[in-house]
Amino acid sequence: MAKQLQHKFLLSGGGTGGHIYPAVSIANTLKENYPNADFLFVGASDRMEMEKVPKAGYPIKGLWISGIQRKLTFKNLMFPFKLMSSITKAYFIIKKFKPSAVIGTGGFASGPTLWVASKLGIPTILQEQNSYPGITNKMLAGKAHKIFVAYDNLERFFPANKIIKSGNPVRQDILDITDKKDEALKYFHVSTDKKTVLVLGGSLGAKAINLFLQENLNWFKEHNVQLIWQTGKLYYQESKRIADELGCDDIKVQEFISRMDLAYAAADIILSRAGAGTISELCIVGKPVILIPSPNVAEDHQTKNARALADKKAAFLVNEKEMKVYLFEHLELLLKDEEQSEKLSKNISRMALPKATETIVKEIKKLIS
Repeated sequence: MAKQLQHKFLLSGGGTGGHIYPAVSIANTLKENYPNADFLFVGASDRMEMEKVPKAGYPIKGLWISGIQRKLTFKNLMFPFKLMSSITKAYFIIKKFKPSAVIGTGGFASGPTLWVASKLGIPTILQEQNSYPGITNKMLAGKAHKIFVAYDNLERFFPANKIIKSGNPVRQDILDITDKKDEALKYFHVSTDKKTVLVLGGSLGAKAINLFLQENLNWFKEHNVQLIWQTGKLYYQESKRIADELGCDDIKVQEFISRMDLAYAAADIILSRAGAGTISELCIVGKPVILIPSPNVAEDHQTKNARALADKKAAFLVNEKEMKVYLFEHLELLLKDEEQSEKLSKNISRMALPKATETIVKEIKKLIS
C-alpha cells in the first residue's frame, strides 16, 4: 500500500488582528480536512502574532522585520538589513519544514516568507482582505498561484486569472446569531425594551472615537439608548470613570469583548472602524452600521473599504473630522427610522460571503493534489 502524503502548511500574516485571524481561520479549516497535517506560522518577532498564534494552538517562528516608515528614521536605515535577515531565516525555515503550500494573509513577515517560497517552487497563496491591496501583496502577486479577495475590481492590482473572490475568513461563531439575542442581553446586562448601540474600536482602541464618546456620553443617557462600548486597552480606565460619574447603568464599558457573537446579537446599531475583517463580519451579521474609518493606515485603505459599502447604500460613512457634525445625526435617524435601518441591513447582508474559508481551503486542496 502506498504511503499517504504527510501534508505540511506554512502560514504567514500578522501585525494586526486583521491579518492574524484570517490565517488562523484558514489553518483551523485545513486541520479539519487534514487532521494529520503539520502547521507552522511565521510572523514578525515583535508583533502581536507571537502571542495570538500560540494561544490559537499553533507554533510560530519570528522574523526580524518591520515596515518602512513614512519619514526618514533610524528604522528605515535598518530596513535593508532586516529584509536580508528575514529572507535568510525564511529560507532556512522553509527548507527545514518542507511545506506543501505557503499561505500569506498580509503583514510584514509574509513578504519575505512568500517570496522565498515562490523562488523554491512551492505553491503560494495570497489572501487579500482589503479593497485596496497593501504593497506586500501587490509585489507578491506575480509569483502567487492563487489570490483570494473580498472585493470586486482588484484586476487593477493582481493578474485576473489568479483572482478568486472568496470573501474574508471570519470566526465561525458569528455565522448564525439569530437565536442568541436573549443570551446576549443577559450577558451584557442590557434591557429588552431599549435600543442598544455597539461601539467597536479595535483591540487597542480608536483614539478619536473614544475621546469623542467621552465628551458626548450624555447623549446616550438623554436619548434613553443603551451603549456597549469596547474602548480597547488604552482608553478603558478613563472611559469607565466618565461613565461611572454619569451614573447611567445603560452604558456598559468593556476593555475587550471576548464574545463578539453575543455583542453582535445584542446590538441594534453598530459603530465601527472599517478594517477588512470587521467589515466582512458586519456583512454577515447584517445590522445597520455607521463606519468611522481610521485615517492612520497604509493607503487609507479603511476609507476605501467603507466607501465600497457606502456606495451600495449598505452602511453610513462618517469621517473622523466630521463626527461632530454627522455621527449623532445618523444615529438618531437609525434609531427613529425603522425603514432606513431595514434598508441598510438588507443591503449589507447582500454583500456577505460567509463561506470564505471553505472556498479558500477547497482551492488549496486542488492546488496541492
